[in-house]
Amino acid sequence: MSDSHALPKYVQISELLIRDIQAGRLVDGERLPPEREMAARLGISVGTLRKSLDELTVQGLLERVQGSGNYVRAKPDAHSVYAFFRVELIEGGGLPTAELLSVDRRVKPDGFPRFGASPEGHRIRRLRRLNNVPAVLEEIWLDGSYADVIDAIALRESLYLYYRETLGLWITKAVDRLDLAVVPDWAPPAFGPSAGQPCMRATRVSYGPEGEAAEASWNWINTDVARYVARIT
Repeated sequence: MSDSHALPKYVQISELLIRDIQAGRLVDGERLPPEREMAARLGISVGTLRKSLDELTVQGLLERVQGSGNYVRAKPDAHSVYAFFRVELIEGGGLPTAELLSVDRRVKPDGFPRFGASPEGHRIRRLRRLNNVPAVLEEIWLDGSYADVIDAIALRESLYLYYRETLGLWITKAVDRLDLAVVPDWAPPAFGPSAGQPCMRATRVSYGPEGEAAEASWNWINTDVARYVARIT
């Protein structure tokens, strides 16, 4: 796993397991491998793994049976840092990480639905990976009224977690619209699809607790490795 990820290692592992459960890669009632074997496979210590499993147990996603093992208890309403991240590897799941390409403050562009009160926004461009596989190219605009400047280092993890803990902005709802668009000319070679090539794109508007549109984004998805998933429960 990438050492550039800002979340603690045990949180990374618990998020990875939550996404695997939600994707059906780990099914209800399934017994997990022995802890030492599982820790070795993930490249972490047994102590770190146990902290991750404790998180899942608290959420009711895992039953730990003394002398028998750890059993998955799937549920649709599991809390996740990446609850709003709707892209998974084709085989399901995958831990999201982010490589920040640029961040700056500028006048909002044309082409987005209206959001926020300020004429300016913070433009954040990132390459998202799933299990270190490049999957999504992001251009995100946060309304400029929420902060004069934003912390570039913090943008390596969940943006919505950063918004909540640093800016006091809780994202409570997001609306995505899918279409086909060309890859922008600033796309890095690592993304896969090259600039000008047709690509699936999700246009998102994200809303705060009072129903205000706080953020808008374009998200180009490399469908050779990933897919957009919306689960209805």
